[in-house]
Amino acid sequence: MRICDPHIHLWDLWTRLYPGLETPSVGYIGSNAAIARSYLLPEYLAEASGGIEIAAAVHVEAFPTDPLAEVAHVQGMADAAPIAIAVVGNADLTRADVGDLLDKMAQYRALRGIRQVVNLHPDPLYTYTARDLMADPGFARGLKALAARGLSFDLQLYPHQADQAAGLIAETEGLCVVLNHAGMWVDRTAAGWRGWKAALRALAVLPQVSVKISGFGMLDTGWTAAGIRPLILETLEAFGTDRAMFASNFPVDKLFSDFPTLWEAFAGAVADLDATTQAGLFHDNARRIYRF
Repeated sequence: MRICDPHIHLWDLWTRLYPGLETPSVGYIGSNAAIARSYLLPEYLAEASGGIEIAAAVHVEAFPTDPLAEVAHVQGMADAAPIAIAVVGNADLTRADVGDLLDKMAQYRALRGIRQVVNLHPDPLYTYTARDLMADPGFARGLKALAARGLSFDLQLYPHQADQAAGLIAETEGLCVVLNHAGMWVDRTAAGWRGWKAALRALAVLPQVSVKISGFGMLDTGWTAAGIRPLILETLEAFGTDRAMFASNFPVDKLFSDFPTLWEAFAGAVADLDATTQAGLFHDNARRIYRF
């Protein structure tokens, strides 16, 4: 199995960029004590076994205190890495001077795009941000600033926010968007399932949006291969196989499983697809979408 893993996090606590990881905490995913430490490329590469070959990976921002410093630090890791590494950095798109920050970050050749998590939820336990970022007029301007620079946007939200996001994306010409974690089915009820399926389609109708199939453990800590198979197939039905890619979300999903078990579950769900399509989902689509 040859993979280009489009969603990993590399954090070095010696940088002091990630104070939220310096002390273990408990949230909706449970305790993060097992990963509240530095997680660097050698450990990530050692996760692969059983015939899995990691050919490339994408570091996605890990809520740094200094976004520019994070990109610079990961670029240093990428320069010394035995595999190709791309970077999705962090930026507050509502900032009036976000264009200046993007220009500085774009000097680092590994940069491919930006993620600003917009997850809002009625239950504060599941909320990532204190305000409705997408309702801020500056957010739309920030998306346009990304598009103007050829940078993509990693979109992390909950299903009830999909229509709002779709409207902003449709109004931003030339912007490539990557939906994180298969749209995060948070409401684990029948109504929530229907809402999640509708959310996928509200975003999938936009041809510039692709999706990462990942992060299942965050919302189902006891997941099984049989349990995630319907989610995988539903996501593929909505987006097709050319705009989808499997991702590990390690080390976060390391809390819930090991690397081979996760990727074997992905492989089992699409075992009936032809070899070319499988290669796209595991490797080729991610390399194309993240412009390796």
